[in-house]
Amino acid sequence: MGQCGITSSKTVLVFLNLIFWAAAGILCYIGAYVFITYDDYDHFFEDVYTLIPAVIIIAVGTLLFIIGLIGCCATIRESSCGLATFAAILLLVFVTECVVVVLGYIYRAKVEDEVNHSIQKVYNEYNGTNTDAPSRAIDYVQRQLHCCGIHNYSDWRNTRWFKESKNNSVPVSCCQPSISNCTGTLTRPADLYQEGCEALVVKKLKEIMMYVIWAALTFASIQMLGMLCACVVLCRRSHDPAYELLVTTNSYA
Repeated sequence: MGQCGITSSKTVLVFLNLIFWAAAGILCYIGAYVFITYDDYDHFFEDVYTLIPAVIIIAVGTLLFIIGLIGCCATIRESSCGLATFAAILLLVFVTECVVVVLGYIYRAKVEDEVNHSIQKVYNEYNGTNTDAPSRAIDYVQRQLHCCGIHNYSDWRNTRWFKESKNNSVPVSCCQPSISNCTGTLTRPADLYQEGCEALVVKKLKEIMMYVIWAALTFASIQMLGMLCACVVLCRRSHDPAYELLVTTNSYA
């Protein structure tokens, strides 16, 4: 009966190690996605520490490749030392992912204040050229999120670019794609996106942080199961004389 339980736990461990390798790739992808997306929105969110959860996620993903290798070798060779190391590293990663979840919630709560603080400054720096980083950022966000201005298209009236251009129009990135020959003129407001960008940028950044939080929670649960299985194999191996006899016999055979 004990041998059957150990075999079941070992089978689960091997399966979990395969999951760890898949998880490593997924976590690295999520971390890279956060970095890439942040680069598109970094002008609206100046706190670089927001990237800490993404950095940790990538580090954990890299570590999971090593964990999977250690776990497979220790399980197949029935190494007590290897299984103990496997369980200890899993515990470390589990604690790290709990930290990621906490940091994710902290920075997610800061998103709205950060965007509210910086978005007006970014719009005031707009000059309409592709060589200017704030201008590229605003045009990108307005096209991607289908928005115009901070709260709506009328906010452009208060920007330096609008006052200096004196053509009573907003950037063409405010134009709805279904409208042909749209020039951004305010005499045809129906051609423009009606929703402001501030709320949509906040929503997008919060969604990104939630990806990190859910990924950390999901794989923390899997790692908890891995730790339990490793502990079961270790405990039964040390307390089951029949299993010890079987292992000793096999090693002399």
